[in-house]
Amino acid sequence: MKEEISKYNNNLAPNDKAICDRLVAVIDSELTEAENKIWHAHPVWFLDGNPIVGYSKQKAGIRLMFWSGADFEEEKLSVRGGKFKDASVLFNNISDIHENDLKRWLKKSGEIQWDYKNIVKRKGQLVKINLSDNKLS
Repeated sequence: MKEEISKYNNNLAPNDKAICDRLVAVIDSELTEAENKIWHAHPVWFLDGNPIVGYSKQKAGIRLMFWSGADFEEEKLSVRGGKFKDASVLFNNISDIHENDLKRWLKKSGEIQWDYKNIVKRKGQLVKINLSDNKLS
């Protein structure tokens, strides 16, 4: 685990830290090609510079967010908005983490992506990335 992410987790309450430490372990084991860093004050993982998954402490619990998760077609992921394609799930206890679900979502996060990396350049317009030939569609 990167030192900056470890520091983030270490500043949490023990229960929240346990949740986040488990998330990091699973994310790092499943997304071996991903880079991670603290981005907008929260741990985030990127593939080719595109944010795909991250977590943050919220009032309601630890929120695990997938930037393109609205297209995963997963009933346990909550889709919030209209303009963006994110979806998330909240964890309040380490026992809330179902590793098979998490691994499936992480796999989808590498297969289904919207181009957040260039959203500013496109003036807020999201474009889906066609990963089969690595071109934007």
